[in-house]
Amino acid sequence: MENIQGMKRTHRCAELTVADAGKEVVLMGWAQRRRDLGALIFITLRDRSGIMQVVFNSETDPELHEKAFQVRSEYVLAVRGTLALRSPEAINKNMPTGELEVIATELRILSKSETPPFHIEEDSHANEVLRLKYRYLDLRRPDLQKILMLRHRVAKLARDYYDENGFYEIETPVLGRSTPEGARDYLVPSRVHPGKFYALPQSPQLFKQLLMVAGYDRYMQITKCFRDEDLRADRQPEFTQIDLEMSFVDVEDVIKVNEGFIQRLFKQLLNIDMPVPFKRLSFNEAMARYGSDKPDTRFDMELIDLSDVVKDSGFKVFSDTIASGGSVRALNARGGGSFSRKEIDALGEVVKTYKAKGLAWIVVEEDSLRSPIAKFLSEEEKSKILERTKAEKGDLLLFVADKDEIVFDSLGHLRLHLGEKLNLIDKNRYDVLWITEFPLFEWDEEEERWVAKHHPFTSPMDEDIDYLDSDPARVRAKAYDIVINGYEVGGGSIRIHNQELQQKMFNLIGFTDEQAKERFGFLLEAFKYGTPPHGGLAFGLDRLVMLLAKTDNIRDVIAFPKVQTASDLMTNAPDIVDDKQLEELCIKTVEKSE
Repeated sequence: MENIQGMKRTHRCAELTVADAGKEVVLMGWAQRRRDLGALIFITLRDRSGIMQVVFNSETDPELHEKAFQVRSEYVLAVRGTLALRSPEAINKNMPTGELEVIATELRILSKSETPPFHIEEDSHANEVLRLKYRYLDLRRPDLQKILMLRHRVAKLARDYYDENGFYEIETPVLGRSTPEGARDYLVPSRVHPGKFYALPQSPQLFKQLLMVAGYDRYMQITKCFRDEDLRADRQPEFTQIDLEMSFVDVEDVIKVNEGFIQRLFKQLLNIDMPVPFKRLSFNEAMARYGSDKPDTRFDMELIDLSDVVKDSGFKVFSDTIASGGSVRALNARGGGSFSRKEIDALGEVVKTYKAKGLAWIVVEEDSLRSPIAKFLSEEEKSKILERTKAEKGDLLLFVADKDEIVFDSLGHLRLHLGEKLNLIDKNRYDVLWITEFPLFEWDEEEERWVAKHHPFTSPMDEDIDYLDSDPARVRAKAYDIVINGYEVGGGSIRIHNQELQQKMFNLIGFTDEQAKERFGFLLEAFKYGTPPHGGLAFGLDRLVMLLAKTDNIRDVIAFPKVQTASDLMTNAPDIVDDKQLEELCIKTVEKSE
């Protein structure tokens, strides 16, 4: 292999323009492709900026031409030559440098490459498992490089924006203590404290609150967080947050500064104007209309409550459900009347995934209703159903009857499924909204106790404090999520800064005073020394970039991601360690029984 001594790169491949024609340039990168036309060899050279065509001519330099003949895909090259304009018939309008080429005068092969296990190209159709095993090759693909460059710009823009708005970036510990409430912690054994463990942070929540106690007023951090939970397409065991906290603020202050960030993000990166303030929905309204606390509002299909219409229906599934405290709600899939029976049955399987017992349906035809349940409905009920759903010929009405929680979950997901199936979603549109007034608590059926909907440091709304003892289900939180295109990209709350109220919150979720002190004693102790009103928010950086890059796979926006089993196919992490390491940590492994 040759070295680059005496050659210094002058430009990146795609940074050259027509104005540079005639210059001597030195380019370095990977051989994307080699075309041999006999007297001429063309090599497409690629670096992170893009590609440039390099020409080797046997008539002007047969020795250099022969050397170019040795080049194969993914060889690393250094090329010296003159930048020239291509002849009009040779211009490639599909590439940014399609009017240019380098007439080579020197070539060095800096590194050879074996044949890659897949072709390195945009929008690769190679198996994802294979691509993740060779992630360093996958990351050479221009589309992934563009996404990681976008991620860099998002992070830089965040730091600049929040700096301009008075935030200090302060790092918080990665090795902390376990405070089990929510997802599982990743634990790190301590060698110097045998039998004791650190926990990796699920978020810097307690530390950022302590920074407010410490008087730093406005904090931000781009930080890694860790949660040992089951994965899905938009979730990873380690993820990155843009984390914020502010003192002497209320809900409106936090929302305003973060709307400004999202507005700048879309303007500077996508040249999209996002008018503020963003629209808002209360939690209850979002659930009633969309069956979700993170609704995709790019299309209009909404849930329709028909409980009052069918409460006395002859169709017992409806009337019995309402009598037992549930509800009957419907979606109008406009144009869905053309679905085959097989397609309608498949929709029933969708809702069963979310614990619904079944899906009733009505197809609206010219002068009749086609449905297995039509014979159980009175003419008045049919008429009111059509009126309330605004149904027209060719529409498909879909009903779920169950507890509200199941109705919302199943119809909310069915709505998204239909949005895709009926092509109702404008993929080029971005819809941003806030969800506010979340419940402070939710009931845990397994543990038979109230748990915090977000986390136990969230402040109740002032007007609901009186219900903490008498009716916890009624208490709303000073909490807010920001939702873009059906993804929760950020969430936060105003925190409890009153020591007595914080202690009461712990008691309500089942902690004794001793347990609260054991888990959060350092925070409660800090609150004794003058705590400002404070609140904050954390954006999921990975999800934000995923939306900006228009990919639905979060692994595309992380350089070295994990797969569904929380493992790294490239490094084979996690893996076993040797006995000596375990002995030092006073750990013995045991086989897990199935």
